[in-house]
Amino acid sequence: MKTTSILKKIAGVLMVGTFFACNDYLDREPLTMVTPENYLTEESQLASYANNLYSTILVSHSNSGSGYGTYGMDMHTDKMAHKNYDNRYVPGQWKVAQSGGSWSFDMIYSCNYFIQNVVPRWEAGGLEGDETNIKQYIGEMYFLRAFEYFKKLQEFGDFPIIKTTLPDEKEALTEASKRSPRNEVARAIISDLDSAIFLLKDKPDDKKNRISKNCALLVKSRVALFEGTWLKYFKNTAFVPNGEGWPGKNKDYNTGYLYPLGDIDKEIDYFLSLAMESAKQVADAIPLVDNNGVLQQTLADPTNPYFDMFGAEDMSGFSEVLLWRQYSKGLGVTHGVVQMAQRGNDGVGPTRGMVNTFLMKNGLPIYNASSTYAGDEEISQVRENRDGRLWLFLKEPGQTNILYDSPENTHGTIKEPVPDITNGSAGWSYSTGYTLRKGLNYDGKHCGNFLGYTGSIIFRAAEAYLNYMEACYEKTGTVDNVASGYWKQLRNRAFVDEDYNKTIAATNMSEEAKFDWGAYSAGQLIDPVLYNIRRERCSELMAEGFRYMDLKRWRSMDQLVTTPYHIEGFRLWGPMQAWYDKPEGGTLLVYGLDDPTANVSAPSISSYLRPYEINSKSLALNGYKWSMAHYLAPIAIQHFMITSPGDDISNSPIYQNPGWPLVPNQGPTM
Repeated sequence: MKTTSILKKIAGVLMVGTFFACNDYLDREPLTMVTPENYLTEESQLASYANNLYSTILVSHSNSGSGYGTYGMDMHTDKMAHKNYDNRYVPGQWKVAQSGGSWSFDMIYSCNYFIQNVVPRWEAGGLEGDETNIKQYIGEMYFLRAFEYFKKLQEFGDFPIIKTTLPDEKEALTEASKRSPRNEVARAIISDLDSAIFLLKDKPDDKKNRISKNCALLVKSRVALFEGTWLKYFKNTAFVPNGEGWPGKNKDYNTGYLYPLGDIDKEIDYFLSLAMESAKQVADAIPLVDNNGVLQQTLADPTNPYFDMFGAEDMSGFSEVLLWRQYSKGLGVTHGVVQMAQRGNDGVGPTRGMVNTFLMKNGLPIYNASSTYAGDEEISQVRENRDGRLWLFLKEPGQTNILYDSPENTHGTIKEPVPDITNGSAGWSYSTGYTLRKGLNYDGKHCGNFLGYTGSIIFRAAEAYLNYMEACYEKTGTVDNVASGYWKQLRNRAFVDEDYNKTIAATNMSEEAKFDWGAYSAGQLIDPVLYNIRRERCSELMAEGFRYMDLKRWRSMDQLVTTPYHIEGFRLWGPMQAWYDKPEGGTLLVYGLDDPTANVSAPSISSYLRPYEINSKSLALNGYKWSMAHYLAPIAIQHFMITSPGDDISNSPIYQNPGWPLVPNQGPTM
């Protein structure tokens, strides 16, 4: 294959027809039954093109990956753990790949093709259909391109900004591979979101299955908060433009880079201001869904809108839901979330650190002498008098999982069983002993083998409340009246004393640091006010896929470089160990690092279950550790090779991320 054909893998193209598929070739126009000149010229074609990018770019429940859907995405953090450890916490095991990875542009290209062809036609009045609908679909494409670029920003930082399709010419394709400084990427994302905000409808459909103006405002606040806090906590390091050791300065196209506003501090302020402004627009417009404090256990019990919001078949009636994905058994679009919410969450469970982070109902941390904390010898004690979100979503043996029986119910139990920590299957085993019911629907028809069709929340307004609170404090060092109001609303809904100052005064950061990586930034403990804002975020967004993103932007894993962290679950060695006694005598629990049949960690190690310390072959046996390079992903060597003149990959316009070598199959150097 000629060099240019290989090089074209820096982007992909969408093949357009009734359905879409991927193609590696950058230079080809989409194939269809009609000529490109006659395609994307009328409203239904624009809608069809956008529809096919929704499930590819946006994040929702899927049959692939974790069977617990989006509720399993926080695995491999301090707050949720999978049965198996992750190599990113075992320095030296995450290595530079020879090929592949996420350094790809296929979805970006798909968006670029649409925008490049449709916008000029729209501006010239050459599109058929309703003008407001046409603007809606164009706005969706700007949004989707922004969302895809945000994924790249989180993973790689500096990244090429490509907004047009490219010719089949090596020089042009190589030029396009130049990485823009990360804050410029963030600015490009926000520019696309501003275009989307201008074009999108407030209410594009009655079902909330299409991207709205509020969705774009919410994501704008997310991106701005992400970049503002990243720049703040990584200031003066190789992970920000012009920081010490920044690899971008070694390329002539980034030499002498200047921040748009003059310096990094002004750039930080710019992003945090945007986060506040856009978050406030959403939070002020969208009320929170009510939590009536009921955990429905019988058909006679009132339903709880807050609980139901996360597992409803139709999510359109919940004010807080801004966008959700609809599923259909008839169309074969299903998932296993309800099934896994009944059992062990597909081997993903909340950790001891997650459970301990939640406050008591009186607003005090569990370690406070006046907290009334009952202890953790039984799961029932853990839930007693706690933050209503933990009480509602943490499962307890003996509680009801199915209220409505159904002939479609082919799998599941009526009551939550004893945590199945001895199951040899990673998918069925309770990894930490703790499990969640977030996403549970009580109707048995959704409990078939990966045949559930409840909705999947993509965006909800509570995030805007949290984004404003955090951006406000990061920018001003104070909790203003607006942030205070949002904070009280969230705590009231969770049945926690709304006096957050009471919590702040009772917060001991050395205690919080034992179980929460978010207590740190850049290896130092943060102040109690900021910590409690982060705690609120963690509690409200538990199991919704935000945790790893937050930990990275807060720079909350530096301390793991020198001090390993032991992931723990429930307190196995105590009264709860009796759950595993055999009727005929003996126990199901087997421990011993050198015992190949071991299924739990030994009591001599900890009273709490340690899922990665069961046998001596575990590379995480001595706890989770970190390398600074892991804050960004390495770029595979193939991408340097195909953009390098001759055989010298150091001549590629691409530069490797900090701490990662230009050699395949090697770990980081920092």
